Amino acid sequence: MKDHKIKVIIVDDHAILRVGINQIILATDDIEVIAEAPNGTEAIKLARELNADVLLLDISLPDRSGMDVLKYVKGENSHIAVLMLSTYMEDQYAVRALKSGAAGYLCKQSASTDLLNAIRTVAKGKKFITPEVAEILANQVGMEKPQSPHETLSDREFQTMVMISSGLSVGEIADQLSLSVKTVSMYRTRLLDKMHLRHNAELTHYAIKNNLVYN
Repeated sequence: MKDHKIKVIIVDDHAILRVGINQIILATDDIEVIAEAPNGTEAIKLARELNADVLLLDISLPDRSGMDVLKYVKGENSHIAVLMLSTYMEDQYAVRALKSGAAGYLCKQSASTDLLNAIRTVAKGKKFITPEVAEILANQVGMEKPQSPHETLSDREFQTMVMISSGLSVGEIADQLSLSVKTVSMYRTRLLDKMHLRHNAELTHYAIKNNLVYN
């Protein structure tokens, strides 16, 4: 067992972040990076072809949502542990990711200090839960309450809501997600309808009130 290194695939569209993670992992003798991918399509291909233990998966990818990739990979290969990496704070995506099959959720801001522990934890088949995520989960225990409006959204609608509430225009969101303006507008229309909101100002107010976005 000592000879077995934890095999990791890094998925992030920012080369500089992949380099940084590689440098952190190179300092260990029990973890190795066996492949890298800049997008979701390549990530799915690598997860299918390689015998990796852990997939480090960015939640925001240029070709498809990291949440979509998570569900696809876990559907094909249930033994691989998927550790989500994100610039979004825990209360925006962590519980959603864990419910979709992720083994853990790590903010990029704390990746340098928590990354190795997180990889080792999920490689053992355990969940990596930060104190922040543990508090969110604890607050949900025993709470028999109606579903909040934002919890009815699809992953793509939820992502669109967070980005609109952060001040991005439909065009800017389309560019970042590599989608058409028409598609993003459709997500916006659907999420406003589901949440019974009229416009972006109400949406932003709701997101701030529910700690889904930060000014």
